Amino acid sequence: MRLHWPSIRGRARADLGPLLLVAAAVLVITALTASIPPLMRTTADKAAREAIRNAGPDAAVRAEARWEDDYGPAGGRVRNSGLAADVADLRGRADEALDPGLRAILLPPVTTVTAVTLNVTDGSVLRRFQVDWVQNASGGPAVTWVAGHAPRATARGNVEIPLNGPKWEAQVGLSEVEAAALHLEPGDHVAVEDDLRTPYNLLVSGVFRPADPSDPAWQAAPWLVRPSADLDGAGSTRFGGLLTGESLPDARLAFLPDQLRRSVWYRADPDRLTWKSAQQLATTAAALKATSASSGVRDASLKWETRLDSVLRDVRDQVDAATAQASVLLLAVLAGAGLVLLLAAELLVRRRAGALTTARQRGSGLPSIAAELLIESCAVAVPAALLGIGLAVLISGEAAVGWAAPIALCAIVAGPAFGTLAAARATRDRRQPANRSARLWQQRTATIRRAAMDVAILTAAVGAVVSLHQRGVADTLLPASAPTLGAVAGTLLLLRLMPGGTGFALRRALRSRSRLAVFGAARAAATATRALPLLVLTCTTALAGYAVTLDSTTARGTADGAWQSVGADARLDVDPDARDSTASVAASIASAPGVTHAVAAQMIQGVRVIAGNVAVNPSLVVVDAAAFRSLLADTPLPDAPDLSLLSTGGMRALVLSSDGSLRPGMTLSWLQEDAQPITLTAVGTAPAIGTTTDVIVVDASSGVPYQPDTVWATGPGAAAAVHAFASGGHVVVQADVAGQRRGAALNAGLARLDRLTAGVLLLLGILGFALAGAASAPSRWETLARLRTLGLRPRDTHRVAAGELLPPILAAAICGPLLAMLLVALTFGPLSLRTLTGQLTDPAAVVPWWLIAVTAVVLLGALLAVVAGEAVVRRGLRLGEVLRVGSS
Repeated sequence: MRLHWPSIRGRARADLGPLLLVAAAVLVITALTASIPPLMRTTADKAAREAIRNAGPDAAVRAEARWEDDYGPAGGRVRNSGLAADVADLRGRADEALDPGLRAILLPPVTTVTAVTLNVTDGSVLRRFQVDWVQNASGGPAVTWVAGHAPRATARGNVEIPLNGPKWEAQVGLSEVEAAALHLEPGDHVAVEDDLRTPYNLLVSGVFRPADPSDPAWQAAPWLVRPSADLDGAGSTRFGGLLTGESLPDARLAFLPDQLRRSVWYRADPDRLTWKSAQQLATTAAALKATSASSGVRDASLKWETRLDSVLRDVRDQVDAATAQASVLLLAVLAGAGLVLLLAAELLVRRRAGALTTARQRGSGLPSIAAELLIESCAVAVPAALLGIGLAVLISGEAAVGWAAPIALCAIVAGPAFGTLAAARATRDRRQPANRSARLWQQRTATIRRAAMDVAILTAAVGAVVSLHQRGVADTLLPASAPTLGAVAGTLLLLRLMPGGTGFALRRALRSRSRLAVFGAARAAATATRALPLLVLTCTTALAGYAVTLDSTTARGTADGAWQSVGADARLDVDPDARDSTASVAASIASAPGVTHAVAAQMIQGVRVIAGNVAVNPSLVVVDAAAFRSLLADTPLPDAPDLSLLSTGGMRALVLSSDGSLRPGMTLSWLQEDAQPITLTAVGTAPAIGTTTDVIVVDASSGVPYQPDTVWATGPGAAAAVHAFASGGHVVVQADVAGQRRGAALNAGLARLDRLTAGVLLLLGILGFALAGAASAPSRWETLARLRTLGLRPRDTHRVAAGELLPPILAAAICGPLLAMLLVALTFGPLSLRTLTGQLTDPAAVVPWWLIAVTAVVLLGALLAVVAGEAVVRRGLRLGEVLRVGSS
């Protein structure tokens, strides 16, 4: 095999433009596909950090151990003055139990000693009190005592107290906010008792101000700094008393042996966390819980508890959904780019057909021609791919070479394969059989081959869709390629129908008096069997529509999810101390400018209900049913017609459950703490309220205990009105929630990827159409030039050219968006969009119908641009070249 280097250089110089176009396409697509996966990993890192920050105490890992018995020789309890050292020893044991790699991504531990919560007996509102000792690694958190002094020891040494003696006194400190709320000063006793009405002896030694309220140590017991609502049940407020190392031994004696817990809290450091390390952390946390001692074991062994694995499980679901969508979009871009590169290779072969045939006739072997073309394609594609990978490294810090390899491989192989095949066909000695039956056999063989290819592609598309529904995207390419294979299969079906369509148009044109229609239809019928132009245009258009629909559906689902979470334009969670005035607050909000509805309600999480001999814990909502239905009608939330069934009075309820445990027609028994159960009759289906899957709705006039703690408001002025009348409550605004979800790392990254993918695919489609037009331009314009010698005007030739190029444009403009809608219906379900939108169910597909008009305008603009460009390029075609005998 001998290589002819002058031919290699000559072909490269003659076709420098198309080769540079191939290099540019390889560079851009390689940079895109190689940078997207690392950027997705970076986005997953940000999502994990966001989840850890937002989870607060739920993301902490806690190690707990029982105290050693403190019984003395006389049968009493002995004061252990070294109790603080015992707690420090617990921290050391917990540190040793952690894996060093895991320990590196955790913040310094916070050690706590926590007592049971007690009832504040002032009788005003439901208040609870808890004493705590909190210490970080540096001995803090630091506080300033603005009144009195830090808690001190009640007695010195290891004294023994009798079991039946009076309650031992322990000193505690109060924050400024809590001392003012409880009306206590240094020297006062906190009036508290347990659930058995046993009083406790807690002395306020001083009032403190935290040096840094945002210190992570306070997050382990935030009620020490300011009152915390609803921690001990709906409507409750928890206050805290701060212990010190000196008063800790006395607190041990002030409470029963099992009423004081010691714990070590570990929180992940979000700044050091990556998605990979977060997964390892979740696995380790789950393993610690599984291997820790049982709560029933009464020794000092470590017991690990955490909800970190649950928090990161939710993040993993979101990352998996985002990765699945990114894989689908990347494969769509790869398919579109690969088809464009095949068209570019076809253009090069058409331009070189004469030279390749001549080289073959002069004795060049097919291996030599293939090697020469391979050298040329490597010289073009490899540097472009390397530059694209380098650009990806600059953009994202690393490159996913595996995603970029298919593009480079296609660019390297397509040109030599097409060129070698063209040279072989031009010089083969196979003759056309004169026997009619032999020719018919050849035609049938070709038809069978095409049918076999179509069936293979259709089977692959069906298999990909089935795999996607059964397994999700997972880590395999087949499910992720379902939309792409579906687009290819649909386009092949359209391709088989194109000859019939263009033939019908030609027959209709032959019956008309318009010669331009005849010429245009004739040229269109002659080129209707070209597969690549139609594949490029229709596939890229369909997949671009798929990406736009994915973006629109996610955006609408995010907004609907925010509506579902908030329940109105704005929601006020009333402060526990101000819930007696909730009704008046709702009336004030309703009278504010721009507010159309304001409804007060009571929401109780996890009530105890017996339904059909089954115990369930749904959320209970007590609300004015008629007003609530009017409010729902003013929002995008689904209407709840069954709310009208509650207006007739009586103990009626609407129910909703995810597992069918609550059904209309059932009799429900709502268990009360200190009262007889309340019997409710389920008469209809309740609307979904918030993110709870199980809910019971009762009318406020039914006679059930009712103290509203929530206000929903709708209207353009709802947010401002709720903020104005919040009075220390928590305000949630639908627009803010939707904005936060849209701005979340995963959602924002996917939105940009959706739009980028749609734009790239449309550009690839236009580029493919231009390449297809350039490939068929010589024969088309030679024919039109001959027609000009018969009297056809120049502008008429433009119309004939447009008529020839119009069928694939029309097919892509009409069938591309329709094919995209079919792909949406087939593949959106397994993509788990609800994990990203925050909805209870998958969002309904939002079809951007304007896509058809935009696609048609863009493609028709490309058609006009190609026709105009060819007219300028071919204007100098000489008559001798047109009429030369033997010209093709």
